Amino acid sequence: MENIDLDTLTGEQINFMLILHSGNARSKIIQAIREYREGNVQEADALLVQSEEDLKVAHEIHFKMVQKEASGEKVDFALLLMHAEDHLMSTLTMKELVKELLELFKQKNL
Repeated sequence: MENIDLDTLTGEQINFMLILHSGNARSKIIQAIREYREGNVQEADALLVQSEEDLKVAHEIHFKMVQKEASGEKVDFALLLMHAEDHLMSTLTMKELVKELLELFKQKNL
């Protein structure tokens, strides 16, 4: 996982990093379910693992932002931040749902 120093970035850059990493994860999650549908179970599993790595980076950025605010530093709120947060949270939800669906499909031999 890359070490990201938020103090060297603008708020806009931080927001775009959240969007980038959660977006990469989202793409891999969607591709995983498509690969499974085509019968490529191992590739689907590998893509989910790769999506976890992207989400770890996004989570690290998010966690550092929360720590900054909790320590009393002002975190500028912008529509872009709200979009980044929404993107991250919906991707996390999607990941859990797809993981569960693929496990269900495996159990049912689908």
